[in-house]
Amino acid sequence: MEKDLLQKRYLSDNERYADLINGFLFAGRQVVSAGHLAELDTQTGFWELPGFLKKSRKRSQKYRDLIRKTAFGVNFAVIGVESQTEVDYLMPLRIMSYDAGEYEHQAVGQRKIVRRTKGISRAEFLSGFTKDSRLKPCMTLVLFYGESWDGSRDLHGILDFRDIPEELRAVVNDYQIQLLEIRRLSHTEVFRTDLKQVFDFIRCSNDKEKLRELVEHDPAYREMEEDAYEAAAAFTGAEELLAVERFHEEGGKVDMCQALTALIADGRNEGRVLGRSEGREEGRILGRSEGREEGRILGRSEGREEGRILGRSEGQLEEMLRIIRTMSAKGLEAFDIAKLLDKPEDDIEHIIALLESNPKKSNSKLAQELIKQTRDFREWK
Repeated sequence: MEKDLLQKRYLSDNERYADLINGFLFAGRQVVSAGHLAELDTQTGFWELPGFLKKSRKRSQKYRDLIRKTAFGVNFAVIGVESQTEVDYLMPLRIMSYDAGEYEHQAVGQRKIVRRTKGISRAEFLSGFTKDSRLKPCMTLVLFYGESWDGSRDLHGILDFRDIPEELRAVVNDYQIQLLEIRRLSHTEVFRTDLKQVFDFIRCSNDKEKLRELVEHDPAYREMEEDAYEAAAAFTGAEELLAVERFHEEGGKVDMCQALTALIADGRNEGRVLGRSEGREEGRILGRSEGREEGRILGRSEGREEGRILGRSEGQLEEMLRIIRTMSAKGLEAFDIAKLLDKPEDDIEHIIALLESNPKKSNSKLAQELIKQTRDFREWK
């Protein structure tokens, strides 16, 4: 599964989202709870154009990673989250455009209300905004999982001020980004959910002994939620841990301590275990092996073209089926799942119907059946 999808799946949990806000913005004070959060449309930059432009111009569409309406007393703010594994050197401009898009979205809503209001002035009607109207505050948290952020943290850092008089520079508006460098965190105790374990695992991932000590002394690593385990593995480049199925326990928990011990002890490919490593050549088999033929190897595919294509397609689709089954069980509708996974809604509805009619059939078998159908599920990633 792609890292951005893992991140969205992991942080879409409102308990973690609230914990991130409290830890990042309030130094661990419990200001926001999961019950204060409401999901918003991640699409931004969609605002109303004048009538004469609607047919002649295309409107810009952008998508945030995650965004929530966050209640504070009788008011609320809009708080978004963007995750980065690589430095985006235009990040200040990107975040400014996201936040501006949210404000414009709010302004459109205000305009519709104001123009139906009686007794307003001409200026208020034309503005679509009264003297007393207010927009809700919006900000974006940037989570950086890479080694070191060497990009600018504000808009001025990407502007060319050579020979520009200081007086002019002083009045050019700046825009700062709120950046959290995960690998440089020094006080993860401000987080009260498994964000602490995930962030600590990422921080220590370059030192195997320090990492071993971390997971052995924190009992929370012995019963990690599956999505937390997957996020920690993906964002440290230890994707091989995702295939270590034998350390999964009942109830969707994973023993990170045992998995990491096996990863370090093996010593192959810089200590990274690929697949089950049960004596198979180079140990490079990914997947759940639930009915898949032995020849379907995920990875470099040493000449077996057909097995590579089928194995990869089934493995990716099987993982998608597991995610969709979990999301559906938690009450998410097909529309929401399709938006989160960036897949056609009718495909998601088809899969949900298949899962509901075959509750005891394994994801592996269902993946094989879907690939054989007319729908082009083989291209799913």
